[in-house]
Amino acid sequence: MDHGLPDDNTVKTALGLAVRAPSVHNIQPWRWRIGDRSIHLYLDPARALPSTDPDQRDLVLSCGAALHHLRVALAALGWSAVVHRLPNPVDPNHLAAIEPVRHRQTQLDVALSAAISTRRTDRRHYSSGPISPGYLGLLTERAAAQGAIVQHAADRLREVLVTVIETAADRYAADPEYQFQSANWTGRRSTADGVTARNIPSVRPGDELPARASAAPQLTDGAQEPDFAELLVIGTSADDRLAQLRAGEAISAVLLTATNVGLATCLLTEPFEIPELRRKVRIGVLGSAAYPQAVLRIGWAPTSAARLPATARRAVDGVLDPYEAVCRR
Repeated sequence: MDHGLPDDNTVKTALGLAVRAPSVHNIQPWRWRIGDRSIHLYLDPARALPSTDPDQRDLVLSCGAALHHLRVALAALGWSAVVHRLPNPVDPNHLAAIEPVRHRQTQLDVALSAAISTRRTDRRHYSSGPISPGYLGLLTERAAAQGAIVQHAADRLREVLVTVIETAADRYAADPEYQFQSANWTGRRSTADGVTARNIPSVRPGDELPARASAAPQLTDGAQEPDFAELLVIGTSADDRLAQLRAGEAISAVLLTATNVGLATCLLTEPFEIPELRRKVRIGVLGSAAYPQAVLRIGWAPTSAARLPATARRAVDGVLDPYEAVCRR
């Protein structure tokens, strides 16, 4: 980058944290380009999941989470981010142009950046400890700052949501294309993408929330009690690509905030990959006031639970396009 802007090492350090963002099946559907005065985020259509995500909504959510991770990382390194979302009308895969501006980092910036490296997708059962209303309010505030809403699905709303999740699991269990896709992206052992077997617990009969089908689970879930996870639905007022990108940013903000206060989290998008079921949640849980984008399981991990290993990510150089004049700004 030009003099006065972050040096290349700073940019690559920030990108190294950005690529820790969660993505469906850990497919990491992003590409990055570094210009003279900006960093550019692109959706990589080569990593699409056509059988379950034909409109690429899950991919955009994933890229939105990576965008917010980058903003958090830059802030901790002393750079604020001016973001131009969907800057190129003729290229819908050009999701954002990010211009770094000098910034005095705060303790919160540093804490959220540290949460990037400690966050895990924890698919195990959570304990019965209640979540403080103050924490739930904080998560709602952090999502709102990114242009999304958080609906706590309790009581009747939870019943509606759980029924939808169960229905989705039943349908995918009978879908050979989905089963092939799941087998291809889960149960991995030494690759830089996909979900590793050591992070997947075995399905436990009688669970309220059926787990996403996975290959070769190896994680031991030592919890003896039922799962006490709370369910949060993240939604947006619109459902275009911009709204989905902002929803991904909100997902990142909620996940990092939850991690920072010690909560365990697990992101679910599977029930919304079937349009009919997504409409049911929009009507039955969100009262038609917003479009559901993701479900977040949240709670306290049992004190006896072992720390989960980090899921592998592709190296920054593997998702960084060569310097191109088209992206210089």
